[in-house]
Amino acid sequence: MGPNTYARLIRFLHEELAISASAIAIALRHLEQDPGPLPMILWQYGLVTLEQLDRIYDWLENA
Repeated sequence: MGPNTYARLIRFLHEELAISASAIAIALRHLEQDPGPLPMILWQYGLVTLEQLDRIYDWLENA
């Protein structure tokens, strides 16, 4: 995922799914320690629901 897509994903999470900036920051910190797909990190830590996870992956398919 390129930097532009990554920035758009963060904006999507915040604006469309109403994920708080602090929740995104938590996921990004965990991502540094345990690299993996950001959507899965969000889900594993209970920061998004399964429905939101589906929406994230749908968005990524079309990005």
